[in-house]
Amino acid sequence: MTTAYRNPVLDADWSDPDVVRVGDDFYLTASSFGRAPGLPLLHSRDLVSWTLVGHALERLEPEARFASPRHDCGVWAPSLRHHDDRFWIFWGDPDQGIFQINAPEIRGPWTRPHLVKEGRGLIDPCPLWDDATGEAYLVHAWAKSRSGIRNRLTGHRMHPDGTSLLDAGKVIVDGDRIPGWFTLEGPKLYRHDGWFWILAPAGGVATGWQGALRSREFFGPYQERIVLEQRDTDVNGPHQGGWVRTRGGEDWFLHFQQRGAYGRVVHLQPMRWGDDGWPVLGDEGAPVAEHPRPGLPAQPPAAPATDDDFPGGRFGRQWQWTANPGEGWATQHSGDGLRLACVRSGDAHDLRRLPHVLTQRLPGKPCVVDVGLRLDATGPGARAGLAVLGDAFGWIGLERGADGAARLVHRFAEAVADRERDAASARPAPEGRARLRIEIGAAARCRFSYDVGAGFVPSGPVFAATPWRWVGALLGLFAAAPEGPGHAGAATFSQFRISAP
Repeated sequence: MTTAYRNPVLDADWSDPDVVRVGDDFYLTASSFGRAPGLPLLHSRDLVSWTLVGHALERLEPEARFASPRHDCGVWAPSLRHHDDRFWIFWGDPDQGIFQINAPEIRGPWTRPHLVKEGRGLIDPCPLWDDATGEAYLVHAWAKSRSGIRNRLTGHRMHPDGTSLLDAGKVIVDGDRIPGWFTLEGPKLYRHDGWFWILAPAGGVATGWQGALRSREFFGPYQERIVLEQRDTDVNGPHQGGWVRTRGGEDWFLHFQQRGAYGRVVHLQPMRWGDDGWPVLGDEGAPVAEHPRPGLPAQPPAAPATDDDFPGGRFGRQWQWTANPGEGWATQHSGDGLRLACVRSGDAHDLRRLPHVLTQRLPGKPCVVDVGLRLDATGPGARAGLAVLGDAFGWIGLERGADGAARLVHRFAEAVADRERDAASARPAPEGRARLRIEIGAAARCRFSYDVGAGFVPSGPVFAATPWRWVGALLGLFAAAPEGPGHAGAATFSQFRISAP
C-alpha cells in the first residue's frame, strides 16, 4: 500500500460533495440534478478509496415535473449530516425550495422529501445542530437566475426536528460588502472552538476560491478569509466541499474542481488549524497534487463501479435515468444483458429530450468504452445505441430501416441543433448485432467505432464531448422508436466495459 495519494480522489463528476464521519466510516453525497435515482451515497474508510453504496432519493418530486429531462434542475448541492442517530440530507431545488430527507442507516430506508422552506432561488442549504445549546440552525445561498439575488448567505433558526424554520431569516453574510468577493455560495456550517464557522466558496466554479467565515454568534457579524486558492497549481477554482475529522483527530477537506466535459472532480486536502485559530487547507492554502495518506487503517484500492454485465437484466448502482423512470423501460429476466424497451417518442431524434436514457459519469481519464448490442425490435425506425451526452451529443448504434433491415448508424447534434444528423454513412448489420466502442482521449475527444463481425471499424470524425451547464458529459445507453401505434420492441445490451486505452 502506497503511503501517498494523488488528487483527484474521485476522478469523475461528483459535483458539490459533502462528507460526514460516523464511527470509522466516511460517507459522501453529491448533486444529482435531474437524474434518477438521485443523491448518490458513497462510502470510504480512508478518505481516498470510495465506493458507491446506493442513492437516497429514488424519484424526484413532484413526479410530473421530472417526467421529462430537466438536466440542470432538481437536486443542487446537498449537505449530509448525522444527528440523533440518523442521517440527514438537505438540498435546494432552485425552482421549489429547500428539501430534507433522513434515515436510520445510510442505506435507508430514507423518508420522502419534506419541503422545509418554499421559494425560488433557495440553494445550497446546510443545517447545524448545536449540541452545547440544543438549538438548530440552517444557512443557505441564493440562485440569481431564479431569485435575482446572489452573493448572500441567509441564516435561520430551525426546529430541532428539522421539519421547519423558526424565523423569516436574516442575511448573515453579504458578499457585496467583502472587497473582491462575488458569487458567494455553497455554505457548510460548523461549530468549532467556540465559533460558528461557514466554509463557502466564492468567485465562481472556474476561477474562484474557498473561503472561511467565523462569528461568535450565528447571526454574525462574520470575519472572512480565503483559505484555499489556485495559486501556481493546475487546480482551477478550488470550489465547495466539506470538512471532516477522523477519529484520531486529523482534519481533512474534500472539494471539487471544474474540468469542463469531465464535470466536477473531487480532491482531498489536508487541513489544520493555525495558531491564529483559522483553518489552513492544502499546502499553506494551495491545493496539493500528492500528499501522505490520512492516518487511517490501510484499505484495498477501490472506486465507484463502472463495468456491468447486467445480471438478470438488472443494472448497477452507477446508472441513472435522465428523468423519473417509467414502467417497463428496463425488463428483468433470467439471463444476462440489459433489455431496454424502444420507447416511442416524438423526440427520438434528440437524445437530450429523452427521459429513458440510462447514464453514468464520464471518466476523468482517457479510456475505452465498449458494449454489445442486439436490436430485437423489428419495426422501422427502432434504434438503440451508445452515446456521449451533453449540450452536444454523439451516438453510435443500430437502427431498423423502412425494409426492416438493421443498419449501423452514427449520429451527432451540436449544442444549438434541435435534431441529430449523420456523422457517417449507414452500414449493413445483417444479424442485428454489433459491438460498439468509444475511445475517449485527452480533452474528452471521442472516436467512435463498431464491429459487426469483421473487427472494429472507425466511424466518422472525432467528437468533442461537452458538458451541460452544471453537469459533466454522460455516457448513455438508450433504445427508442418514432411515434406510432403498436408495440415497438426492445434492444439488449451486454458486457459494458470501461478500460484503459
